[in-house]
Amino acid sequence: MSTVNKIGLEDKKVIELVDHLNLLLANYQIHYQKVRGCHWNVRGHNFFNLHVKFEELYDNAQLTIDELAERVLTLGKSPYSTYADYIELSEIKEIKTEGLPAEKMVEAILDDFKKLIVMEREVIENATDNAGDEGTADMIIGFLRFKEKTSWMLRAWVGK
Repeated sequence: MSTVNKIGLEDKKVIELVDHLNLLLANYQIHYQKVRGCHWNVRGHNFFNLHVKFEELYDNAQLTIDELAERVLTLGKSPYSTYADYIELSEIKEIKTEGLPAEKMVEAILDDFKKLIVMEREVIENATDNAGDEGTADMIIGFLRFKEKTSWMLRAWVGK
């Protein structure tokens, strides 16, 4: 007989979902630091608009990270909390942003978004189809919408 956690979800079904959320959390942490590096190191005639845009993106990532960690806790587990875990588990990789052209920075962020969107779709599927967790699915759908719209805008900026 399976046990039900404190918010009415079956523990057994939540374990895989929490693993997916923790992997998403690890990827967001590396993405967050990448965007911070872009914010600090952007140069050239696009400085003003990209400096502000990168700040918007890392602020959003920081809020997302906190929501992900708190959702993991809500589901009864602990979120990953070390950079060693983040680096080991993340599909998103660190880059050196010093001296990187602005267009390459934006392309790196777009690549991160593409990976995050794929992961978020997997979490939504797991949450709805396997765990019956509409709360997690709803939260992730909000993250997904932001990245889809922002991806479109960044692609327009690079002319793609």
